[in-house]
Amino acid sequence: MEEILEKINGSVDAVIFKNLDSGYIVFDLDSGGVMITVVGELGDISEGERLELYGSYTTSSKYGRQFRAVSCTRTPPSTPAEIRKYLGSGIIKGVGPSLAKKIVDNYGDEALDIIENDPLRLAELKGVTGDRALFISSEYRKLSGMKNVVEYLQKFNITPAVAAAVWKKYESASIAFIRENPYILCDEELGVDFEQADAIANSEGIGADNVNRVIAAVLYILRENANAGHTCLPMKKAAEAAMSFLSLGSEAVHRGIDESVKSGQTEILRLGERDYLYLKEYYRAECYIAQRLSEMLKTSVPIIKDLSEEIAGVEFTENIKYETLQKAAINGCIANKLFILTGGPGTGKTTTLNGVIRLLKQQKRSISLAAPTGRAAKRMSELTGENARTIHRLLEVDFESGDKLKFKKNEKNNLKADVVIVDEMSMVDVLLFEALLRALKPSASLIMVGDSNQLPSVGAGNVLRDLLASGEIPSVELTEIFRQAAESLIVTNAHRIVKGENPDLDDRKNDFFFMPCQDEENIPKLIIELTKTRLPKTYGYSPLEDIQVLTPTRLGRAGTKELNRELQLALNPPSKGKDEVKVYETVFRTGDKVMQIKNDYDIEWNKGSEYGRGIFNGDIGYIDEIDKYSGNVVVNYDGRRASYTPDMLRKLDLAYAVTIHKSQGSEYNAVIMPLSSVSKNLEYRNLLYTGVTRAKNIIIIIGKKQQVYSMVQNDRRTLRYSCIKAMLLRSMNGESD
Repeated sequence: MEEILEKINGSVDAVIFKNLDSGYIVFDLDSGGVMITVVGELGDISEGERLELYGSYTTSSKYGRQFRAVSCTRTPPSTPAEIRKYLGSGIIKGVGPSLAKKIVDNYGDEALDIIENDPLRLAELKGVTGDRALFISSEYRKLSGMKNVVEYLQKFNITPAVAAAVWKKYESASIAFIRENPYILCDEELGVDFEQADAIANSEGIGADNVNRVIAAVLYILRENANAGHTCLPMKKAAEAAMSFLSLGSEAVHRGIDESVKSGQTEILRLGERDYLYLKEYYRAECYIAQRLSEMLKTSVPIIKDLSEEIAGVEFTENIKYETLQKAAINGCIANKLFILTGGPGTGKTTTLNGVIRLLKQQKRSISLAAPTGRAAKRMSELTGENARTIHRLLEVDFESGDKLKFKKNEKNNLKADVVIVDEMSMVDVLLFEALLRALKPSASLIMVGDSNQLPSVGAGNVLRDLLASGEIPSVELTEIFRQAAESLIVTNAHRIVKGENPDLDDRKNDFFFMPCQDEENIPKLIIELTKTRLPKTYGYSPLEDIQVLTPTRLGRAGTKELNRELQLALNPPSKGKDEVKVYETVFRTGDKVMQIKNDYDIEWNKGSEYGRGIFNGDIGYIDEIDKYSGNVVVNYDGRRASYTPDMLRKLDLAYAVTIHKSQGSEYNAVIMPLSSVSKNLEYRNLLYTGVTRAKNIIIIIGKKQQVYSMVQNDRRTLRYSCIKAMLLRSMNGESD
């Protein structure tokens, strides 16, 4: 049912809180002598302004009755008292309460008109020079212009936060530029939906075949496909998608594509008879990766040395015995400038890697260890006993670079390490891999460790699989399951899945359990029972810290959306002492388990006396505090406390249940995985394999056996358009792109 909005009018009496970046504001409105507390994302509002607001009343146990406004229309303050309060609020640079009183005492209700249109009259006042009068007028005009942009965009449901970003970029020309080409709002920096820009274009009489519209649609399609993992699209597919999206013919779409290439917004790569269309950043990344890896391979002179004695020494001191492939892998890692080590669970990747680290230390070669996520880096540290960092922290994010991701470590400021070892390489996307390669010093070696049977990265690309498929980079895949690992049904079933064999679902005495459930409606109740009662009672597991629900999808009764709502109610129900804040349909509550769902390099955090910035996609934490008045939230990520303003909460999601894709690089004591009615596009082997291998001690699969078997039999790899393999082969053969 659609919410009915109420209208209120009044004059702003006092501004209590405002965040200029997000547009979130709290103020008291004098509405005919009745004081009303108003909250909402309304932009920069000042005392004395007259407003017409639309919204609805809410009641907070902590702050009482408030009016949550969704839109506002301004009218300039008209009475001398309102104008004096407005000017005296400090909203205009160069005007304080004292000067505000002088201006209003002298010019009354004409004061604002004089400031805007006849500013030199202000020089009649004692202490105001002509230059100061002109400066005050200029600042007032800027303020008025910014508010005009807010009101213009608000008609199309574009938030004041976006309006502020538009004004920052285009200033007084903002509305003129938007009217001429509304699609400038769709760039990554501003992030307005294409449909919203289309609505503005319609209102301005811009035609459906306008070239700017086509360019914006092509860029939108390429970005959406990048979000789905594709670094590029075959030209034919890109053009067909644009024609369908815009309901336009081939000629108009290809004209727009040509213009996007001419303007440098897209690039075309020709491979044989086929053209691929790229966003420029992905084209640059894949070209650089191919070129740099080719250089490293061509200049790499393998160290031809038998390391048998050294390996035997490690075996003796560590009291272990390496098998043949492990010895070959250790030799390969030490001897080559580029090397890939892969293998499934229980095959001894970590033992092998530890041997490599020991020998590199013996050779006095400096080493840096890294992984794509905080959890993966922490796990790498625990398994190797060495300090491991996220790739972002290794490369040192440059926070002064604005919204675009840049690193302080690059071609001009290389990493000092002789050898960089990256774990969970399947999770590394093309942009991050490009940045890592740019930061390596010319003499450095790179060892890549991963499991090629896992899902590819959340970001665009399929780097690990493309590099292996090229056949150009030396590699070893460990395949032998060690005796101790073979006792785990999690390990043996994972290997069965990879081979296309059905897992053993009937053994109830090990660590891999299957619970049949034919009716999807009953799954949430069973998951809650396992999470809240049975697993904690039997194994002593914490429902929040040790147990993780993983599911293939966000939708349906067994999807993250429904499960998070029900698990939140069961594990962290509302109570008098818990504050809450609502973002769209999601309620965040003190104590909730949450996940960052988009990289944010600007979020500030502190861990005791240590301070830093940046929270990354997939980081899981717990809500420590919610300030209901300002809407600010503090999330604790393993001791790092990060603060979120209301507009930043869109980058958070509840994490009682997460998708298997989002669980990559993590390991949990217990995993519960519902598999009942998985959609065909998610019904494939490496999705199941990735979910199973996230479990450290116990996995419980709930659902239908046939669903599990169907996923095992479907070896359809996640299709991702990427040209790294072809580019690398071309570069190795001396061909240019």
